[in-house]
Amino acid sequence: MKNPDLAADKALAKDFLSNFADPRGEPKYLNILQDVANRKIRAVQIELDDLFHYKDVDEEFLQRVTENTRRYIGIFSEAMDELMPEPTEAYTVDEDRDILMTQRVDEGADGGADGTDPLQRMPPEIKRFFEVYIKAFSKVTPLTIRQVKASNIGQLVKISGIVTRCSDVKPLMQVAVYTCEECGFEIYQEVTARVFMPLFQCPSQRCKLNKAKGNLILQLRASKFLKFQEVKLQELAEHVPKGHIPRSLTVHLRGELTRKVAPGDVVEMSGIFLPMPYYGFRAMRAGLVADTYLEAMSVTHFKKKYEEYELKGDEQEQIDRLAEDGDIYSKLARSLAPEIFGHEDVKKALLLLLVGAPHRKLGDGMKIRGDLHICLMGDPGVAKSQLLKHIINVAPRGVYTTGRGSSGVGLTAAVQKDPITSEFVLEGGALVLADMGICAIDEFDKMEESDRTAIHEVMEQQTVSIAKAGITTSLNARTAILAAANPAWGRAYISAARRVIPSVPRELEEYIATAYSSIRQEEAKSNAPTSYTTIRTLLSILRISIALARLRFSETVAQSDVDESLRLMQMSKYSLYSDDRQRSGLDAISDIYSILRDEAARTSSMDVRYAHALNLISRKGYSEAQLKECLEEYASLNVWQIHPNTFDIHFIDA
Repeated sequence: MKNPDLAADKALAKDFLSNFADPRGEPKYLNILQDVANRKIRAVQIELDDLFHYKDVDEEFLQRVTENTRRYIGIFSEAMDELMPEPTEAYTVDEDRDILMTQRVDEGADGGADGTDPLQRMPPEIKRFFEVYIKAFSKVTPLTIRQVKASNIGQLVKISGIVTRCSDVKPLMQVAVYTCEECGFEIYQEVTARVFMPLFQCPSQRCKLNKAKGNLILQLRASKFLKFQEVKLQELAEHVPKGHIPRSLTVHLRGELTRKVAPGDVVEMSGIFLPMPYYGFRAMRAGLVADTYLEAMSVTHFKKKYEEYELKGDEQEQIDRLAEDGDIYSKLARSLAPEIFGHEDVKKALLLLLVGAPHRKLGDGMKIRGDLHICLMGDPGVAKSQLLKHIINVAPRGVYTTGRGSSGVGLTAAVQKDPITSEFVLEGGALVLADMGICAIDEFDKMEESDRTAIHEVMEQQTVSIAKAGITTSLNARTAILAAANPAWGRAYISAARRVIPSVPRELEEYIATAYSSIRQEEAKSNAPTSYTTIRTLLSILRISIALARLRFSETVAQSDVDESLRLMQMSKYSLYSDDRQRSGLDAISDIYSILRDEAARTSSMDVRYAHALNLISRKGYSEAQLKECLEEYASLNVWQIHPNTFDIHFIDA
């Protein structure tokens, strides 16, 4: 490719910025520059899609912008300096920068410099109060980290991956400003690398004539700094070849792109692939070898958080229609992993885990979590792992790991040495990466006991307490443990349901307390060693009931919600004592009769409504078909009478 005419390219850039119109026919970039002049925004993003559709831009210009991106950022910045309009609205004055710039203009065009040295000319970067980014084509398939080669050096590339580590946001010097003690002139030094050698001697003509080695003093208030953050981007699991370990790439975020990502985010980044040479003694040892990094130009998240979902078009109407459906609970449960047959109760429990309950903060400052935790126990081959992996694909933030491949440090946090500051820092493990999301741990039974205890604090307190290498802190791990998935389009419903915060009416409090005490009494009678009911069970019943109310978009919890939560809790224990029940000699029909007889005795009534009977036996794990079989059998024995229409039960007083 022939050498470009930079003056012609700058003229073409000005023409594009001046005349490109959006679909409404308005000048897109002139309007952006006006917002910049009014100090509403600080970043201007040039989209290659816009350059491609502009009539006067040819393929060679696009190729030059893509292959020499950093140089063309400077060209577009210079074009914007010339096109920058006057502000049309009042804006907040940045005292340090604006007052200093006013003083420089009053003292002279170049801040009182004599113009004999290029270091005395004010660089354009110090005058700018905006940043320029070039965004890659939106429809280009992102590369994996392995696909970025040495031939991409200096080019604009698009890469996908998961963020594993983020540094703190720190100031990065862009222009260093010095003042000479002898002549008083301002000296400017542009900083283009991570390290630089400060100036010590004044280069002005006055100091040379006077043979005075003027001492330079660095003026931090007058210098220009950028926000800087370093991020580690790691290959996605599906991009790693078999038998290999994931590769990672250092990404530099500057200015308005900082604080856009957090550890655990799956993102797509476009940026300039650049070398980062070693300095000092490391350079002597490394020779011609250099590290590489990506200077980010744009950041796009693959998945939105639930609270970031915006309903479009008729989506709200569709959700309202679904909410009015009386069978929405079962329909949503059946829609979870539809390729996996059966497991209706398991899917119902997983649906409620996705919806969850709101976090509550009591008047005394105590916090009660709203996240539910589920442990799926079953034989090999019943699709436990498939259910877990589904949730990771669709959850806004999800981390999948296995018990055998996870250590306590890998789940909580590890101590690493920061390559920038050489200080010890904490790098979050799977539970910390899944903060405000879901952490799926497979093969939980194969974990070491010492490693398994690492998640106990996370499950209840939702924090990870660390005391390592002189670092004593507590990290947030607000995550639901061991979950399964919803379908691709089931998230426009769950995100809406999570916005509802139901309350428990006072008339239900007595009902819940009675149900809880009856569970405790039954356990005391049965002496079953397989399960224990504590106050946490009561909180679990409340959380599941609230999640059920959220599914109906109800502001209050209904008795049916409590009954269903009690049934699910009982079903989770059913497999543990089903063998004991069989050994006791009671078959299903006899047990159902005992349940209904005890209920009639408890209420001192000869009548039991059919709907109430169905709730009672469902909690014990029995089906409606077994209830009807019991009703027919004992009706033939003249123990009770069955209403022909409602199937309500009336005991016959013998």
